[in-house]
Formats: sequence, structure tokens, C-alpha cells
Amino acid sequence: MERMLMTFLVLGSMGLMAQVIDRTKPPATPPIPAYKLPPVYETRLGNRLAVVMVEDARFPLVTVRLGFLAGNKFDPPDLPGLSEAVAALLTQGTQSRTSRQIAEELAAIGGALNGASGPDAITVSGSVLSENTPKLLELLADVARHASFPEKEVELRKQNRAQELEAQRSEPSFLADEKFAEVVFGSHPYSRIAPTPQSIARIDRKALASFAQTYLVPNNATLILLGRLPARAEALKLVEEYLGSWQQKALPAPPKPDFPETRHAVYLVDRPGSVQADIHVGGLAVTRADPDFFPLSVGSVVLGGGGSSRMFLNIREKKGYAYDAHAILQPKRDAGDLAAVTQVRNEVIEPAMQAVLDELKGMVSDPPSKDELDRTQNFMSGLFVLRLETQNGLATQLITAKLMGLPNSYLERYVESVRAVTPAQIQQVAKKYMAPEKAAIVVVGDASKISKPLEKFGTLTVSKAN
Repeated sequence: MERMLMTFLVLGSMGLMAQVIDRTKPPATPPIPAYKLPPVYETRLGNRLAVVMVEDARFPLVTVRLGFLAGNKFDPPDLPGLSEAVAALLTQGTQSRTSRQIAEELAAIGGALNGASGPDAITVSGSVLSENTPKLLELLADVARHASFPEKEVELRKQNRAQELEAQRSEPSFLADEKFAEVVFGSHPYSRIAPTPQSIARIDRKALASFAQTYLVPNNATLILLGRLPARAEALKLVEEYLGSWQQKALPAPPKPDFPETRHAVYLVDRPGSVQADIHVGGLAVTRADPDFFPLSVGSVVLGGGGSSRMFLNIREKKGYAYDAHAILQPKRDAGDLAAVTQVRNEVIEPAMQAVLDELKGMVSDPPSKDELDRTQNFMSGLFVLRLETQNGLATQLITAKLMGLPNSYLERYVESVRAVTPAQIQQVAKKYMAPEKAAIVVVGDASKISKPLEKFGTLTVSKAN
């Protein structure tokens, strides 16, 4: 017996030794299947509220999203930040409940409910155990329809937001984001990414209620119900009970999607004492519905989408100019923006800036290799599918698609669309959106230390950090 065991071990070890493993290459990525949505049922109530139901019986949970086209771009010109204040205060009191009562009722059912605002939309998000779905819908309807914006909560919100803004404005990265949006989007409301101290001070209950009454209406909303739902007829009855009597209203026209052509120039925000410079280079880009979106999305990841991207490998790993170097594509409903971003020491501002511009130029002149493209497409496809594994992830993607005016097939065809991108398509969109001679350059840093080197890269405009 002992002899037989020894023979088995020897033969096994010889078999393992015979397997040649090439450790210089990563293991092959298996094919990533296209994403298939669970069954989706869609309808509209008589008040034109769009209702989307998705059954996911894996867990006894229900996730909800109620989205309105009521984001920051709808703020009055003199009240930037109004939309985000409305979103933050929705759950802080209604005509029949105080903020404490809302919090206690949510805690009693193990639920959550909160509002958030972005460039295009306000979204109220929630989740609860399936058995408590009716109660969550009741609370959701109350905060969406009857928010009262109590004076005490409004004042507390204003104090907190003023402190948050002061902290934000102490960060050079925020100042760079702010200036870049201003340069790219011009007079369009997308150019305002945050309130001002003056607008925070002017926000009051009247302005908050007026905004909510104008934009938080059923014919401007989409409700997502996802999870282990009641039977369809019962679920629809619940939605009708709490949201069916909600009165629709005529909506104001949205801001015109009028954007300036990106002009090549250097915009320096002077921040005395900064020992490094925050750099944004880029310009106007596309929406998710644009035919250029997928080639540009894949191309932006090749350029600066992680540790194997061109910017990271060159600007950080090879040249050591920065800790981080990346590219970011931010599509919105009416437009988008693309930026190559990094933060570098003042002493290397000139070679670092040239390196960023060279990487953008390289996207135009040198399309990605097969290995680069395969790696990027695998990464993007896998990450997308992974994000849709949770109820929260799927609900977020669904409400985003609906609010951006995209069909359900956008989610199902995402992997296919990413994998269909070719090097020639990336080179084509790079010429349109990444060419350095068309890019705006925004830098935040100490003008006394870095303005002279920056003059070499274009007409220089200097402004003060507020």
C-alpha cells in the first residue's frame, strides 16, 4: 500500500512538472456573455407617470427609484444649487410627517430613502424588505408629493452646505472641475457644478417649494420597482393607490442645448502657495445616444482608464511626474465632456503638460493595438456586467437609461457595443474629441511659479480662485 501511494505521488508530481505555465502573460479572459435583462414590465398611469417593474426573486428585497428631469440645469441663473437643496430636503419633512417621524418609520421597516441631484435629474432612492413594500411606497409618495421644507431643516441645510462649499473650494481639484465646466459649457447651466455662497444664502422655502411644484410632477417622472415584488396586479394597485391621484402639470421648456465650440487656450486659476498644479485638458464630448459614444468611451479608457492605460503607464510609471493620471468621459443628457486629468509638482509642469498633450496626440496618430483593445474591452465589459449583479446597481442603470432617453436595449447591448469598437473608430473619434490643438487647458496652481511655462502651450488667461 505504501509503495502504491509513493508511485501515485511521483506520477502526480511528474504530471504537474510537465505543465508549462507562462507566467509572463496574464491568464486568458473567458468570453463575457451579453447582459440579459430580467423581464421588464412598463406602463403609464393616467397622470403619465412612467412605471417600470422588474422581477428579481433572488432576495426578499425591493429597490425603488423615482427619477425626475429636474437636475441642476433647471436651477434659476441666480440660484445655482437649488435642485440639490430640494433633493436633500425631500426627506426632511412633509405636510404630515416631521423628519424624525420619516426616519423612525423607515427604521421600523428596515428601509432607506434619500434624494440626490445631478446635472439632469433628481432621483429619490430607496430599498426595503419585500414584505414592507407598501409602506415604503407610502413614504416615497409622501416625500415626492408633499415635501414641506420646514424652516428649521432649510436653515440647517444652508449652514451645512455653506461649510461643505468652503471645504470644496479649498481643494484644487474642485476648482479645476469648476473652471473646466465653465470653459467647456459656456453659458449653459451645465457650466455650474455647485452653488455659490450668495445663492445658498438666498435659497428659502418659497424657492424650494416653487421648484418642487414645477418639476416634481408625475408627467416628468419615472418610477422603477425592482426585486421580489407583489403580483403585478397587486403592485400596480399599490402604485395607483399612492401615486395615481398625483396631478400632472405643464412643464417649462428645458434649457436649449447650446454649447460653444471648444477653443484651444490655457486657463490658469491662481492659487497662491500651491506646490502642485491640477491639470485638465479636453473639451466638449457626446451623449450616450450619440453614435460616437462607444468608440469614445473605449478610447478614453485606453487613454486613461486604469493602471494599464497609456497616461498611467507613461506619466506616472515611466516619467514619475504624478501619482495619478487618468481620463474621464462624463456624458449628460444634452452633451458631455472629456478630460485628461493629472496633478504634478510645480517643477515639472512644462514636461508634464507636454506629456499629457503627447498622449492625446498619440490617440490620434497611433490607434490601440489588438492587445490594448482586447484588454480594455474585457475590463469595460466585465465591470459593466458586475455592476448589474446587485439590485442597487441594476436600478441605478435603469433609471439612468430612462432619464437619459435611452431604450432598454442600451443595457442589453452594452457589452456587444463595447466589443464592436475597432481601432479605426477610436482613431476617428480621437481626431474629433482628443486632438490637442482643439483642447482647452485648465490648470489650478500658483501663477507666480507656473504661468511662464504655461505660456508655451497657448494663449494664457489668469483668474483668481474665489
